[in-house]
Amino acid sequence: MDRLWAMTVFVRVAECSSFSRAAESLDLANATVTACIRNLEQHLGVTLIHRDTRRLHLTEEGETYLIRARDVLRYVDDAELEVRSRIGELRGSLVIETPISFGHALLCPALPGFAARHPNISTAVTLTNQPHNLIEKAIDVAIRMDRVEDADLIARPIYEACYVVCCRPDLLPTLPEHPGELDPLVCLGVLAEERRTSNPWLLERGEEKVTLHPQGRLHFNSNDALLLAARQGAGVVHILDIFANRALQQGELVAVYPDWQTRRRTFYAVTTRARNDSAKVRAFTDFLTEVIDSERRPSLSRQVEVRPLSKR
Repeated sequence: MDRLWAMTVFVRVAECSSFSRAAESLDLANATVTACIRNLEQHLGVTLIHRDTRRLHLTEEGETYLIRARDVLRYVDDAELEVRSRIGELRGSLVIETPISFGHALLCPALPGFAARHPNISTAVTLTNQPHNLIEKAIDVAIRMDRVEDADLIARPIYEACYVVCCRPDLLPTLPEHPGELDPLVCLGVLAEERRTSNPWLLERGEEKVTLHPQGRLHFNSNDALLLAARQGAGVVHILDIFANRALQQGELVAVYPDWQTRRRTFYAVTTRARNDSAKVRAFTDFLTEVIDSERRPSLSRQVEVRPLSKR
């Protein structure tokens, strides 16, 4: 029996609280995971996991073994990384998850540079607006905005975005000077999650506050689609600068009411505690911060622990 591999499987089952989810995250058959744990228990002469048809939990011996197994696996990883770092080489696979719009606007264009810098790292990227559990899906780094799923994770801020009101240059002369006078019928909206109503626009200047509810002919649940409609002159949009920066820099869109403040949203690179010290993860997050506009992203001198979210 490969005891190191058995430890890996046991730790993953304990973290996932499920044989099937652990098998999925390791890309193994359920029967393989079950047999691996059974062989490990026979080798140790103890029961590590109590399981029934509904749930599983670790025995006292299992809890003790989990702590030691994690330490052993961490020491092995550190030893391998130390040897590889001495020859300037990082290798292996890296699994990334990102919101679709963030991936299109920022991450995917940057990835060829990362691949060139680390040719022995194979990076698999999933673009989705339905976040997965990092442990269950064996995700190394996930990009999250504002909040993460119910887990104790390490979140590193990578970009602080603010909303910008913008439109095609030829529409600008038709707009009023004050956002409070802007006709909602010319405003395109982003649909609230799982709803058919668009998110309101919030603008402030000193003590003045304006809330606008877009009522234009087009509403999307995609920032990519919203940006495309704006570039085609369909109306005025309220969109995070990270998605509009390129169009603004190229003159395809112009900012409207730039002296008004808007809401800010923070993007995070999120990892599990087990993967936080991985050299591959550090290499990826360091590279990502290099390609992000340094003037708009927050300080990276800190890491924050994301506590479990209350259920909504």
